[in-house]
Amino acid sequence: MSFLFGRAKSRPTADLGKQAREHISRLDGPNGPAKAEELARVLSQMKVMLQGTQEAESSPEQIYQLVTGLIDEDLLHLLAVNLYRLPFEARKDTQVIFSYVFRFRPAAAAPKSDPLALSYVVCNRPQVLVELCRAYDHKESATPAGSVLRELLKNEAAAAIILYDDENLPGSSSKGLNAIDRDRPQSGRGVFWRFFEWVDKSSFEVAADAFTTFRELLTRHKELVPQYLKVNFNLFFERYNNVLLQSKSYVTKRQSIKLLGEILLDRANYNVMIAYVESGEHLKICMNLLRDERKMVQYEGFHVFKVFVANPHKSIAVQKILIMNRDRLLNFLAHFLEDRTDDEQFIDEREFLIKQIRNLPPAPVPPPQR
Repeated sequence: MSFLFGRAKSRPTADLGKQAREHISRLDGPNGPAKAEELARVLSQMKVMLQGTQEAESSPEQIYQLVTGLIDEDLLHLLAVNLYRLPFEARKDTQVIFSYVFRFRPAAAAPKSDPLALSYVVCNRPQVLVELCRAYDHKESATPAGSVLRELLKNEAAAAIILYDDENLPGSSSKGLNAIDRDRPQSGRGVFWRFFEWVDKSSFEVAADAFTTFRELLTRHKELVPQYLKVNFNLFFERYNNVLLQSKSYVTKRQSIKLLGEILLDRANYNVMIAYVESGEHLKICMNLLRDERKMVQYEGFHVFKVFVANPHKSIAVQKILIMNRDRLLNFLAHFLEDRTDDEQFIDEREFLIKQIRNLPPAPVPPPQR
């Protein structure tokens, strides 16, 4: 067996990328299933080359050759596009390959430089990241692609590529990181906006994975995301309110309300929060969540509602709604989630909101200057 392993290892590393590309190009032909199996064997060899074995460690020089070969053959893009078509074990191997390749730095690289393949993709082949997102179109590829995406999203440039994908419009990330115009409002047709559909309409497993990636996109990078939400405020919250907060899926609805609270209460999103809680329409949506028949939806909705009520600079529109409904709100909150007797923080916050609503003026007044 060691003899056979040695022969496989001696095969030129660059050949693996060429072989994989050849097999992928024939997946649609009459011998598609056979080519898929041959591709799976090549991917398995790549994984071994990257990981090494108990008998032999991986070679940095071979890894470098493999990574550059994958780039030269455009195999990262081809694997992302065709991930769902691969056999089960090959999809797992591809996940490992992506993870290793996107972490690899040549020995001569500066310690804080971006990995070679990641730097290439964000600058020259952003479609790789877009296609990894589109893997959520297929249940077979959702989990392996999602795992790779969340690892990549630790890098702000990778997150920007996904957020600013907008077909081939000027300022889109389709031409690479340096082409992005962060001040141009998005059309809503880029890959980021597909997450609303994937989270709301997919099977449970796909929706759960897509939501985890969606949350990572919106919470990790504290300069990138607030700027993005500021420029795309109306489009983003129109989708969020009408799709996720109205979802027929209990899990999606509950998680989306919780995420909304996290976004609004994050200090980095202060200006976004102020804009959100000035809207009377947003308050109406939130008040409807308090009346949901499911207690955990009510509870998560409460944490958004309290941001409106606790705001010392309430807009005229918000004041009108609260004052008009003052008596009903006071009666409602007095008995709201009464069974949470052990949750002292919730009880204190509920009492605080009751006091704030009770002390509202008889009629709306212009909010104080900030």
